[in-house]
Amino acid sequence: MTIKLQEIIAPISPATYSDVVNNGAQIMPQKRIQIYDDKESDSVIVAMKPTNKAGQPAAEPVERRTEAKENARQQSMPRVQNRTSVSPALDRVRKVAKEKKEERFTSLLHYVNPERLKAAYFALKRNAAPGADGVTWKGYGEKDLDLKLADLHDRIHRGAYRAQPSRRQYIPKADGTKRPLAITALEDKIVQRAVADVIEAIYEQDFMGFSYGFRPGRGAHDAMDALIMGIERYQVNWVLDVDIRRFFDTVSQEWLIRFLEHRIADRRIIRLIQKWLKVGVLEDGKIITSGNGTGQGSVISPLLANIYLHYVIDQWAEHWRRHEAKGDVIVVRYADDMVLGFEHEADAKRFWDAMQERLQKFALSLHPDKTRLIEFGRHAVTRRKRKGLGKPEAFEFLGFTFICGKTKDGKFQINRKSRKDRRQAKLKMIKEVLRRNRHKPIPVLGKWLTRVMNGYYAYHAVPTNMQTLSSFRNRVTDLLRRTLLMRSQRDRTTWEKMGKIAEAYIPHPRHLHPWPNQRFAVRHPRWEPYAGIPPVRICAGGAQ
Repeated sequence: MTIKLQEIIAPISPATYSDVVNNGAQIMPQKRIQIYDDKESDSVIVAMKPTNKAGQPAAEPVERRTEAKENARQQSMPRVQNRTSVSPALDRVRKVAKEKKEERFTSLLHYVNPERLKAAYFALKRNAAPGADGVTWKGYGEKDLDLKLADLHDRIHRGAYRAQPSRRQYIPKADGTKRPLAITALEDKIVQRAVADVIEAIYEQDFMGFSYGFRPGRGAHDAMDALIMGIERYQVNWVLDVDIRRFFDTVSQEWLIRFLEHRIADRRIIRLIQKWLKVGVLEDGKIITSGNGTGQGSVISPLLANIYLHYVIDQWAEHWRRHEAKGDVIVVRYADDMVLGFEHEADAKRFWDAMQERLQKFALSLHPDKTRLIEFGRHAVTRRKRKGLGKPEAFEFLGFTFICGKTKDGKFQINRKSRKDRRQAKLKMIKEVLRRNRHKPIPVLGKWLTRVMNGYYAYHAVPTNMQTLSSFRNRVTDLLRRTLLMRSQRDRTTWEKMGKIAEAYIPHPRHLHPWPNQRFAVRHPRWEPYAGIPPVRICAGGAQ
């Protein structure tokens, strides 16, 4: 990154701000560095004051200059024609959606133009499984891509576009059951991605701060950070772990269209979505249609699920915790996974009962076995010990088990461990692959294991989980040793040799994610008057 010697006001990603600071310190150690977060542009600003010998500029670089309110958010247009950028075209939609919460958009389909379709094509996964048409990403774009997209654009605007049935495929889950997926045809994926970009520009202005699933700039680790910080900062003594039974299969399509019509008055967009919902699924040579479900696995399905839950749960839960709750309430939702924290048990039980009634009105229901209320928080250990009960129960969220723990100083701390069933499923997969390929050279097996372990660490290497990851690595090492022993009865792989192989190909775990409070402070900074940043309301479960 190029750093000017006189003045720096450079927006950078929050994840890399420390690198910029370090680089700046190496280049100009005599400069004074100041970092603050620009809420308007959702970026981190690094400002450096020049030395006294540099001359007096028109305005101090550290001070905030007066600028147009929306300029910081607008993306620069492409410098050359082959660097297509279609996001700025939706800036007016975002602005109107944010300023006018009751506005209904009557003309949106013209944003689905050839440029957006092309951007949608390149945004798809290259190695994704083909749909019922058998067309792959590479095969579609191998020849005459622009002509194909132009024809697709023409069919969309003439009303001649026809959606194809999705191909049903089942993938195994950690608990032994199978999850049904709907794999759409490639052209349907392209159109869904383009339409999703347009609709997302509207609804991103409406979604609640505690909604984290499948949203730009948010991820699973952001949701976990918000949950941990909410439990630690607020008076949380009870946790309600919510599980919606078969959500993607039971969503009411009629209610979904009614929710979309709250903001979208363009009947052409509504008809496109209705086509995808009603086209059905191809399974065992038969097309199965239903008035429920959104086709889990399709490109637009996560956005439709967020819109449905926004009206069914999010708005209602926000109103309930502000007007019905007697104590603190935190909410964190990631798609259909939801965790709530309560100060009072009575509030939790009243919310649970009210939520069941609320979901029944919209064709949804809670899983009776997986939805549970547990005592959890900084006082859970003391209170359960006073009652003669055991340790506080743990709950699972986004692949981790959350446990009441303590720091070395004896303070309350939430510990996260990788879920046991997910670990066992991963080990089973590694074992099967190693057995099928046991006669391949050790470097081939080792390089594959390196990729698998690094991918596992990329998500699971969080603080308080290192011991679990070390145990996981030992199990993988033992699986590799057993695989090598199976290659021959005369195998002479000693423990010393096995240790060298493991050191070469099975990486050790290390922290790849910061502590929740550190990342949360960067994502949701508090008010800094000297930097000209307006106050950020830190609400339970996220920042608004």
